[in-house]
Amino acid sequence: MKLYNTLTRKKEEFVPITPGRVLMYSCGPTVYNFFHIGNARPFITFDVLRRYFEYRGYKVKFVQNFTDIDDKMIKKAAEEQVSLAELGDRYIQEYYTDAQGLGIEKATVHPRATHCIGDIIKIIESLIEKGYAYESGGDVFYSTRKFKDYGKLSHLPMDQLESGARIDVNDLKEDPMDFAVWKAAKPGEPAWESPWGMGRPGWHIECSAMACKFLGKTIDIHCGGVDLIFPHHENEIAQSEAANGCDFAHYWLHNGHINVDNHKMSKSAGNFFTVRDAAAAYGYEAIRIFMLSSHYRSPINYSQEVLEAARASLQRLYTTKNNLEYALKTASGSPTAEEEALLAELSSFREKFVEKMDDDLNTADALSVIFDLARWINTRLTERHAPAFLTAMQSLFAELTGVLNIVGGAESAEIPEEIKALVEERTAARAAKDFARADAIRNQLAEMGVVLEDGKDGVKILMKQ
Repeated sequence: MKLYNTLTRKKEEFVPITPGRVLMYSCGPTVYNFFHIGNARPFITFDVLRRYFEYRGYKVKFVQNFTDIDDKMIKKAAEEQVSLAELGDRYIQEYYTDAQGLGIEKATVHPRATHCIGDIIKIIESLIEKGYAYESGGDVFYSTRKFKDYGKLSHLPMDQLESGARIDVNDLKEDPMDFAVWKAAKPGEPAWESPWGMGRPGWHIECSAMACKFLGKTIDIHCGGVDLIFPHHENEIAQSEAANGCDFAHYWLHNGHINVDNHKMSKSAGNFFTVRDAAAAYGYEAIRIFMLSSHYRSPINYSQEVLEAARASLQRLYTTKNNLEYALKTASGSPTAEEEALLAELSSFREKFVEKMDDDLNTADALSVIFDLARWINTRLTERHAPAFLTAMQSLFAELTGVLNIVGGAESAEIPEEIKALVEERTAARAAKDFARADAIRNQLAEMGVVLEDGKDGVKILMKQ
């Protein structure tokens, strides 16, 4: 398996630290609001990466944090007149609601920054002791120029990083490029005891501490959005490697932006759509397949049209799933010689799927393989087949869609009695040659989100999402 490593700017063969095991960290949400479509992309992308590693037989320990202390959270808690903990608890639960809808598996560990204050203080003490950080007026700053490899992830020298950074003007700093790892308490803000007085951690130090605590000093993969390369991930490397004296992460993976009208989606720009709102209009699973329809490193454009197309694509896969289930209900007999020969052709879809996923998690091409498989299956289903052959097709279809965690079975729900009654009335109308009434009922059902497929074995009812 090859992955594009931001650190080296090339695809590299994935070689884990420990054979058969993957240690993986992904930056999670700041929990002060519902997360938007742009946030959802890394959550879905790296959920698939984890699932694919497990599909290939790796044991994965996956950590995704919650940032539950920062300026935005403090401001929101004050506006709502609730405690920081209450605000964090609420939006962590809202995260889980949307993540579950999107088919995102819970991480092995979901640490909260406020639950790791002691670990954060320890790493800051180590940085001070080794000369990489200094206390000034109750704040503690990391001295970026002390770390000789600063800029190795973003591939820019210090002078270019300095000119491109939004530098926080602070008279307590020794250098404008230094950044806070600990912030002295301000009136009315949450604060914790520390060797430097009451205060709270800076943003970057949180992930260094949590990754080390739950995964160790050196991990296999660190991932997140491309916007985190600088300064967040660059600062994580500087802190972690200075404190621990070893490489922090061997592979750095970053997903591309989601754009709206060719501008990056973000809360600060005001052009964002929450996952909750988008799911109400198109369904969670359509959002997931939209994300996977492009290579994770490429920017993608969000629009009503692409979500509608994603939903239509999903419907085609559900139709294949339902076609297989329907065919199995009436199947009989033993596999023919022709079916035995077709099994080899069937297995080639798995090989193609793995080939695409092994090439830097190319979910777009892997999805194309799944749609090719769906067409192949539907072509075979124009004739009757033995249960064993149908089961083989069904098993492979479920296997490959399962890796991407799509086609989750929502359309196999129990059919309401009202719909059953209308279908029976239509069948009676057709038998009586009252085709006008039969067509009227079909149209009525279509408006209710029900598709009817007439076949030699009867009528098949397909429920849209």
